[in-house]
Amino acid sequence: EASAYGCDFHMTPKPQTNSSLLESCFASMQDPKTGVKSQPQRLVITTIPHAITGEDIVAWLANRYSIQTEEACTLGRMLVAFGYIYPLQDHKRLIIKPDASLYRFQTPYFWPAQQWPVEDTDYAIYLAKRNIRKKGILEMYEQEQYNSLHKWMNHKWDFIVMQAKEQYRAGKERKKPDRVVFDCQERAYWVVHRPPPGTISAMDYGLERMVDPNAEEVTAWCKHLFQYHDPFLAPCLPSNPWLTDDVTYWMLNMTNVEIPTKMRVERWTFSFGELLADPRGRADFTLFLKKEFSGENLAFWEACEDLKWGTAATMNEKAQQIYKTFLARGAPRWINIDGKTMEVTVKGLKHPHRYVLDAAQTHIFMLMKKDSYGRYLKSPVFKETQKRAIDPDVTQLEANAKKRRPSLSPIIVRQQEEEERARMATSGPVDITQVMSKLSNKGKEVPPPKK
Repeated sequence: EASAYGCDFHMTPKPQTNSSLLESCFASMQDPKTGVKSQPQRLVITTIPHAITGEDIVAWLANRYSIQTEEACTLGRMLVAFGYIYPLQDHKRLIIKPDASLYRFQTPYFWPAQQWPVEDTDYAIYLAKRNIRKKGILEMYEQEQYNSLHKWMNHKWDFIVMQAKEQYRAGKERKKPDRVVFDCQERAYWVVHRPPPGTISAMDYGLERMVDPNAEEVTAWCKHLFQYHDPFLAPCLPSNPWLTDDVTYWMLNMTNVEIPTKMRVERWTFSFGELLADPRGRADFTLFLKKEFSGENLAFWEACEDLKWGTAATMNEKAQQIYKTFLARGAPRWINIDGKTMEVTVKGLKHPHRYVLDAAQTHIFMLMKKDSYGRYLKSPVFKETQKRAIDPDVTQLEANAKKRRPSLSPIIVRQQEEEERARMATSGPVDITQVMSKLSNKGKEVPPPKK
């Protein structure tokens, strides 16, 4: 498992998982005698105890496992990405720098191997505490998360603020070096489990897949996931209306049917785009957002789509209405977008066009995709829809349709009539009733299907 990084882990004879390999490596690094040497390091005006440098980490890994520097950097990056080592300076980038950048060993309480559930309530307390410490000046993505959690957990926000104030008060009683260390530890934990937008979290892939991805397993999973939704491979359940004249399939898959089919609900889990592309899925997602008091985000996205694909005559009026409803100060359904996007959007609305709201729409789309979509798939709203979904089975009509012999082609019937007329023209007088009877009998005969 470690061969992908050129590492020869021979510390234990039995096979290990990737997570245990990382922990074995991490435990060796902390050995007082043979591990990475730590010492007090000055960070701005504070002396941090037991700090280590990036170059020392990389050198120790290269020497310990007899690997190249590039491979040691990769292994060190994994240890940082999974939260076993955390940076003291560049908090957003969970990478290892082979220089004098400062790092520390993460306390075991924050190790991902502990498998503590990452609760939104804990994250809300953390953001509220940072908001108190920073006097309301948070990172842009943290401010968005803070506002979203505030709306969603409004019923218990007093409890969250109370907990945040208590933790902040307890933190102020620590010595400054200890306070800085704990703040860095906690921040590193949340950067791992709630990464900033645009970054890839190791937790999204799991300890196993991040280290040694199995391409065959992923391919097989994809085939299993999509093969039952491929119109060329999957049957048309409960029957094909074009073969059986039974319109049940169309009725079950109407645009806004009350109870969707199981296959239709499964498609919503493929991607956020699949969910929004289905009007029934969008209605279900709207119900979930209303329960979270964030329905304005989807409403704004839909209004932007209406502007983008609407008529040119109503374009200016729609753009102004969207601004008054969602973007203007004191708007009834105000949405939260960053200042730069707002500036670009307001400037463009002076001369509106179809795509004038693209920047704001993309911002809201990504916000819903990264935050609301994941919670929706775990919510009681989706689970209830999934539970009620219909799973139609193939009907007897479909089976009978497959056994039915095809009728005679009109072209063949016409050729037979012409041949009979030609034969009549070259022969003597005949009984017309006998001729018509023969033609009628030939029309009923069905040639066997060609093999």
